[in-house]
Amino acid sequence: MMLRRWMAAGLVAVATAGVLNAVPAAAERPYDPTAQSLRALGQRHGLYVGTAVDMAALADPAEPRYREIVRDEFSTVTAENVMKWESLEPTRGSYDWSAADELVATARRNGQKVRGHVLVWHSQLPKWLTDGVADGSIDNTELRSILRRHITTVASRYRGKIWQWDVVNEAVSDPWDTPSTLHYKGFWAEHLGPGYVADAFRWARAADPTALLFYNDYNIEAFGSGDPANDKTQFVYDMVKGLLARGVPVDGVGSQGHLGTQYGNYDTLQVADALHRFAGLGLSTAFTEVDVRSRLTDGVQAGDSEEINPRLQASAANFHVLLQACLAEPRCLSFTVWGFTDRHSWVPGTFDDPPQGLATIYDENYQPKRAYQVMKADLIYAGPPYVRMRATPKPRR
Repeated sequence: MMLRRWMAAGLVAVATAGVLNAVPAAAERPYDPTAQSLRALGQRHGLYVGTAVDMAALADPAEPRYREIVRDEFSTVTAENVMKWESLEPTRGSYDWSAADELVATARRNGQKVRGHVLVWHSQLPKWLTDGVADGSIDNTELRSILRRHITTVASRYRGKIWQWDVVNEAVSDPWDTPSTLHYKGFWAEHLGPGYVADAFRWARAADPTALLFYNDYNIEAFGSGDPANDKTQFVYDMVKGLLARGVPVDGVGSQGHLGTQYGNYDTLQVADALHRFAGLGLSTAFTEVDVRSRLTDGVQAGDSEEINPRLQASAANFHVLLQACLAEPRCLSFTVWGFTDRHSWVPGTFDDPPQGLATIYDENYQPKRAYQVMKADLIYAGPPYVRMRATPKPRR
């Protein structure tokens, strides 16, 4: 009896297998992650992959491919320039919200989150402000009031519409500055002292209780030699740790990720260590402005593949290091490239002596470069136990 039951079951199994094997191969639709966007692949890990957006390119009717890539490839967007103070308030007391509003509206239509950039920075300030301070018509007491009003006005307008705000940007010096000992630098520190950093976060929180509030800076991808006199990452770590101890509502630290192939840069373990240490303070992290520029030698500009290819490979390796480290830390919430195409990159216009470029993940003709493919591979092949879903932080009160 048992033998007959076993044989009957076996016959059913064989018959079923035959039916399954008879399905034409053409009808099978295997999962193909390589056909998915960076946006979709990032969702597997709860990671938002973003880009800075050039609003002039976005609005240009001759640039449909730019709009398509912004929409399809990215889950978060950052205003490259139109949320900076000189753009928002070119004339004192008169705000121009049009371009910033359009970015927020575009993101909403595309189902994207917005990184707000930036509330307080020493650069790209309106001329009326810097001239007024220089000629003495705006004293430091009034300057502090003006800063508070600006933060409150901007953060209030976009209350509930911004996921992450870069509240304070680039407040810390570099070892090559004068003096060489690291310090608070720039317009705001010179006139208001370092206390403006804590003030800015408190004012931003009062204006928007829902946004995640970030400190943002460059050259903080990894800790250095351990000498606090020239380790900028250690300075920032100590700064935010001190702010948290005083109850200042800092939610995260943004590492810009502006790198160059001519430098030594970092390995994944170094970068992951820095992210883990900031996470140990209870902070979220993000890569906020990633690009990897290269020297445009005569050979590169002449199209010499022997000079171009090593630079493209080195660029891809640096994108890989930062993204891999971000994936390894669940509190690393987003990975934003600072423009995605060499056609609209800030690098050639800023680094021109010697000339530099090739900094993004698409070329000037919107063709994906090796860096794009490496990012896609990182998102496809990463998984547990070393890559886990992102944390879901709550804004500090």
